[in-house]
Amino acid sequence: MTIVGARPEFIQTAPVSKAIRKRHTEILVHTGQHYDDNMSAVFFSDLGIPQPEINLEVGSGGHAEQTAQIMVKVEAAMLREKPDWVLVFGDTNSTIGAALAAAKILIPVAHIEAGLRSYDRQMPEEINRVMTDHISNLLFPPTQAAVDNLKKEGITQGVHHVGDVRVDVVLDTVPRARAQQPRLFEQTRLKAGEPFALATIHRASNTDDRARLAAIGGAFNTLDLPVVLPVHPRLKKMMGAFGLSFSGNVRTIDPIGFLDMLALLDACTLVITDSGGLQKEAYMLRKPAVTVRDTTEWVETVQSGWNRLTEPSDFKAAVAKALEPPPVTHPAFYGAPGVCDRIVDVLEAAQKKD
Repeated sequence: MTIVGARPEFIQTAPVSKAIRKRHTEILVHTGQHYDDNMSAVFFSDLGIPQPEINLEVGSGGHAEQTAQIMVKVEAAMLREKPDWVLVFGDTNSTIGAALAAAKILIPVAHIEAGLRSYDRQMPEEINRVMTDHISNLLFPPTQAAVDNLKKEGITQGVHHVGDVRVDVVLDTVPRARAQQPRLFEQTRLKAGEPFALATIHRASNTDDRARLAAIGGAFNTLDLPVVLPVHPRLKKMMGAFGLSFSGNVRTIDPIGFLDMLALLDACTLVITDSGGLQKEAYMLRKPAVTVRDTTEWVETVQSGWNRLTEPSDFKAAVAKALEPPPVTHPAFYGAPGVCDRIVDVLEAAQKKD
């Protein structure tokens, strides 16, 4: 039983489901954490994800309410279906809700993207990922740094460093994504080959602080190159609440699916984001990134010089540095293609051992 509920999980489940269904039966459960079509349905369409067998429709709400609803509803599904494994991804409320529900009724949990740490306990995602790792039976850290993080916390059993699922996703999707570029250039008033920054801002730490959001918006408005900004619902809401606006330099568009995002990422000059996944995808496509946070789970992207953490006050200096020639080296931190098949191999071996 695979549990998904939010954008990062939709992206990763596409190749994993494909690998599982070649050899086994999978029940795909959509919690409904992200339920807007632009944040959910479009990913299923873009990535060819099978339609969920079960939709819990938990919707929005505070962290406690949403997590509790997921636990109650997903437990009923688990008791009814009796899966051999529950598979969770990343660090969302869907992740921790499903992992807790499974662990309490003694169904083994496999956690893809285990071991990530920002060491910022103010991030809800950090709480989710730490707790999920400590109750999982199989852990699939995407990098050596993630393996090391688990070891520091005493987690060494059931750890399998098979690589990062997004290696398979990006490899499969980039050729199709490039076909979307002419339409996206027209929509954002860009000429083919014109330098631009691709930006995403959605974390509460950036959107819910007026001074911080105003500084980010002001920097976008006055950058020396156009900014293409898919507007997350939270960003739209808080820009309106604070009476802030973007200049014509910022080409705002509605939230987009993974195919369009990858098309823009493939074409852009640089990435500006507070998203975890986009930092990593930028690295995979050799795009310099500026991350508007003071911590990151993807420390190797910073250590290698391809990513820069920045505060809004230092924004323009970080962008200028990112536009300099990139580092000569580009280590393969995230492994070789075939990650999803290796995950299924490990699940099969663990099942036979039991």
